[in-house]
Amino acid sequence: MHQFFQLHEAAILWLTGLSTVTFIGTLIIVPLLVIRIPSDYFAHATRHRAPWATHHPFVRGALLLTKNLAGYVFVLAGILMLVLPGQGLLTILMGVMLLDFPGKYRFERWLVTRRPVAKSINWLRNHARRTPLNLDAWG
Repeated sequence: MHQFFQLHEAAILWLTGLSTVTFIGTLIIVPLLVIRIPSDYFAHATRHRAPWATHHPFVRGALLLTKNLAGYVFVLAGILMLVLPGQGLLTILMGVMLLDFPGKYRFERWLVTRRPVAKSINWLRNHARRTPLNLDAWG
């Protein structure tokens, strides 16, 4: 085992650094994003139109490509963090939320209606003096 760590010392240091940056980043970014969600975002049957939907097709494609690449990086880093130090599940979830795939909005709506998730989100929103998410509109 000691020989394994000696042979892969650089990779382990890089993954540990990435894990630390991701952990600290999620502690900062996730609450900021949660309080910026409009309170009625999940009350609609379909997703809101993306802010970049009206941009030039090249710009829109570049933004979508960048967002999806970042999502794949987070998912892969999260999988690695399942066995290395770090917040593996949280990082995977963050990556999945960046990816575009069929049924994603329906999955997000399902996820935020889970009692512990909704309670945590609304606790953060309350502390930021924002109205709670409106989840009553769909059942």
